[in-house]
Amino acid sequence: MKILMVCLGNICRSPLAEGIMQKKIEDQGLDWQVDSAGTSGWHQGELPDPRSIEKAQQHGLDITYQRSRQLLSSDLEDFDLILAMDTSNYNNIKKLDSENIHSDKIKMILNFVYPNENRSVPDPYYDNGFQRVYDMLDQATEAILNQYS
Repeated sequence: MKILMVCLGNICRSPLAEGIMQKKIEDQGLDWQVDSAGTSGWHQGELPDPRSIEKAQQHGLDITYQRSRQLLSSDLEDFDLILAMDTSNYNNIKKLDSENIHSDKIKMILNFVYPNENRSVPDPYYDNGFQRVYDMLDQATEAILNQYS
């Protein structure tokens, strides 16, 4: 299973989601891969936001190996599950899938916790809600593991 976490800039939410999922994959000994990307290229090559790094460290995770990258159309082919953090990013991912070939693998991450509600993981960049986001992503990644492993 190859999973891609997607947010806007790939510096706050999706790096946390990748880090949380990576730890769970390792803990369960699964032969899965996880990566993250942003629908924008604003932070290409940058480390995650220092607040995401700090929040991850508080939970025993190191995400400093990650670098921001922009979502590519080839990602739609390469990944089995593409998880959007919010509706805007979901719609931007879907635009890359113009022929609707990969629609079954593009999902809202919180739908694993709240099926069919299309809830968004709020962007903590401006309101500093990193713990809330961490908790949401921890719950969602656990639900994903329960469904697919």
